[in-house]
Amino acid sequence: MRSVAIWGALGLAVTAGIMLPFQAGVNVALARVVGGPSRAAFVSFAVGTIALLVVSLLATRGLPAVGRAGDAPWWIWIGGLLGAYYVFGLIVSAPRLGALTVIAAVFVGQAVASLVIDHYGWVGFAEHAITPGRVVGIGLLAAGLTLVRIA
Repeated sequence: MRSVAIWGALGLAVTAGIMLPFQAGVNVALARVVGGPSRAAFVSFAVGTIALLVVSLLATRGLPAVGRAGDAPWWIWIGGLLGAYYVFGLIVSAPRLGALTVIAAVFVGQAVASLVIDHYGWVGFAEHAITPGRVVGIGLLAAGLTLVRIA
């Protein structure tokens, strides 16, 4: 991958990460207005679905090849469920933990899951073995979470 493409991908990932605590706070406030976390998650996904529909219509040409859907592995269809759990979980936990702790906890969870996913090459990722350095890195992230929570 070219250096420009790598920097672009890193920039996109960092800005997506910047949005997470804002998303958590916005959805917590939304839950107060609409009467609970599941309703807020529903509204959040509905708004996101509309936004993505508009982007898809503007950015692509034609309709997707629906005939290929039956050939796809079962697990590609659960992304929306995983996202719904994530949004609901943040709406419930963010008011109790605060923005920094909840995002640090999400980060540790993401890192642990990524370590395992990379090791086994799950969901389309190339295999990258668990190494002592990676385990220590995860430990340091967990220690950081602990410091963020108790400090």
